Amino acid sequence: MRLKLVQVGEAVLRQTARPLAPAEIRSEFIRQLIGDMHETLRDAPGVGLAAPQVGVSIQLAIIEDLPEYSRDIGAEQLAARERRPTPFHVIVNPEIVGHGDEQVEFFEGCLSLTGFTALVPRFRRVSVRCLDENGEPRVIEASGWYARILQHEVDHLNGAVYIDRMHTRTFMSLENFSRRWKEQPISEVKRTLLSAKDGA
Repeated sequence: MRLKLVQVGEAVLRQTARPLAPAEIRSEFIRQLIGDMHETLRDAPGVGLAAPQVGVSIQLAIIEDLPEYSRDIGAEQLAARERRPTPFHVIVNPEIVGHGDEQVEFFEGCLSLTGFTALVPRFRRVSVRCLDENGEPRVIEASGWYARILQHEVDHLNGAVYIDRMHTRTFMSLENFSRRWKEQPISEVKRTLLSAKDGA
C-alpha cells in the first residue's frame, strides 16, 4: 500500500524517533510497514525513505538506488558523485560511528520537501552501525553517494532535514535547478551563489 509522505512543518519530522527492539523488528506490523514504505519509495521515486516521513516515529529507514535513477546523469557527474546502484535494504536504529575528514558538496532533495533542492555538505565516507530487517547487527562502510543517502536518512531519524545543513543561498526550486544549474560544476554554483559569509 502506498503511504502518504509527510511534508516539512509536521512535528514528526522534528522528533528523535524511537528505537526498535530486535523482537519488534520481526513483528508483522514492521514487516508490513517495510513493504508499504518500499512501494512508496518506488512510486515517488526516491533513493531513501525514513519511517517518520510516513508519519511513524521509529528508527527505521529503507534505501534503494536503482540503476535507472542515474541514466540521465552524465558519466563525469556520476564519477564525481561516486554514485553506483545500491540494492534495497533496511536499516534499524542506525548510528554513524565513524567518518572520514573529507566533506563533499552536492545538490540534495527530499521526498518531505517536494519541489526544492540545495547544495549540502556531507562526509564522503561513513561507518554506520545498525540492525537489519531481521534484527541482526551489521556495520555498513559507505562512500560517495551511498554515504550521502545514509547520512540523509540518519538525520531524518534524529529530527533533522537537509535544510538544516544546506548552504542557504543555494536553496532553489527543482525547476530552476534543471533549467540553470543541473549541468554546472559545483565549483561554478558555489562561485556564483555563495558569499564568504556562507563559507564558500
